[in-house]
Amino acid sequence: MLKLLENTWIDRSRLGIVGHSWGGYQTAYLITQTDLFKTAVPGAPVANMTSAYGGIRWGTGLSRQAQYEHTQSRIGATIWEKPIQYIENSPLFYLPNVKTPALIMHNDEDDAVPWYQGIELYLGLKRLGKPAWMVNYNTEKHGLRVRKNQKDWTIRMWQYIDHYLKDAPAPQWMEEGLPMIEKGINQRLLPAMPADN
Repeated sequence: MLKLLENTWIDRSRLGIVGHSWGGYQTAYLITQTDLFKTAVPGAPVANMTSAYGGIRWGTGLSRQAQYEHTQSRIGATIWEKPIQYIENSPLFYLPNVKTPALIMHNDEDDAVPWYQGIELYLGLKRLGKPAWMVNYNTEKHGLRVRKNQKDWTIRMWQYIDHYLKDAPAPQWMEEGLPMIEKGINQRLLPAMPADN
């Protein structure tokens, strides 16, 4: 990536990063380690390896422990043998460093990464006063399958990215939120109205 940034046609002040699943974890972790990115979109991220370690993958019923010990995370030991490595590899513990706004998408029936991981990331960022939003598509799993949700997410993600990278006006959902009782009724996709002076 550093080689790519040497190109004159790249505006280093307007870089965004998007990732989902393992890429969502990497996106969440990267924004705790660098302020290179002006905006980030971590999808279905693991935020806290210490809490995720003891769970199961709902889609298969398999323990999540092996993926931290030997597969994706490759820590090489149990949480009791190397607790510090689990903490050091968890974005949650570095959230005070974050300077990058984050739009998190994590669905409540995610069968691969428990959606409480997205909640931990979101609530941690909000508790620290960082700009963060979380989108949940009810009954969707790890990836979006319902066409209307795919379209909605595409619109929201691009509105969010355009706001931070192209100075587009913030949509209503970013400024005001979207109460659960209005989901599917008023999506708040229009630009936010300016406040009266």
